[in-house]
Amino acid sequence: MKFSKIKVNGLNVFYRESGSQDKPVFLLLHGFPTSSQMFRNLMPLLANDFHVIAPDFIGFGQSAAPRHTEFNYTFENLTNYVDDFLKVMQINQFYLYVFDYGAPIGFELATRHPNSILGIVSQNGNIYQAGLGAKWAERAIYWQHPTAALRKSYQSAFAPETIKGQYLGGEQPDSISPDGYTLDIHYTESPDYAERQSDLIFDYQNNVKNYPKFQQYVRDYQPEILAAWGKNDPSFVYQGAEAFKQDAPNTEVHLLDGGHFVLESHWQEIGKLILAKWA
Repeated sequence: MKFSKIKVNGLNVFYRESGSQDKPVFLLLHGFPTSSQMFRNLMPLLANDFHVIAPDFIGFGQSAAPRHTEFNYTFENLTNYVDDFLKVMQINQFYLYVFDYGAPIGFELATRHPNSILGIVSQNGNIYQAGLGAKWAERAIYWQHPTAALRKSYQSAFAPETIKGQYLGGEQPDSISPDGYTLDIHYTESPDYAERQSDLIFDYQNNVKNYPKFQQYVRDYQPEILAAWGKNDPSFVYQGAEAFKQDAPNTEVHLLDGGHFVLESHWQEIGKLILAKWA
């Protein structure tokens, strides 16, 4: 395993890398509130068969985190940096693993470069209205009528107990290591964290608006999709996994007995599913 940084448009992008460069690339895109560290267990399982690359988005993990007054924290802009990261790394084709925030970023990449995609793993990475849990109705009200008070109220998403709950919710007792959520909580203590993440919460509305575009990509190009989903996730509910089949009937759906961060408890199972499909 290698841990490196590379300049992308003047900003450092941190990434984890494993496997031989002569193997097909597997690009792993993390979500909120985490970073590429979420793939620490999965990457060794894939390293014999793939060249595995997991970057931290700008504003997350070990990548550069400019203040929100100096950087446009939108999903389009985060996608631009991942897109340019791939260009700097000279990566032209790749398998794609998307989770949470990584889904709108990854599917936007796919719509821009459809011939670059070799296959897609979606782990609670939603692109369907059917996959939006109950909390998103409240956020839709915020998007339509934004106020400073509502923006402030959504900072509860960054509270330590909220993050811990995201990891433990829907999982069996004593099945989740504290390492992941402890590190994520540490990153919330970085300067300007709440402001840049609040910008992204507000901008998430544009991901929902892009769902039809992402679905059209799936219909048009019929990528091989493996949906490995924590079926107990209240944020991106399991109907989002099943919805892929309406646009790509050959989608392989596995509903796993876990929550939002099901990779924490089922990395071995997810790794085996990936290897069985593409190795």
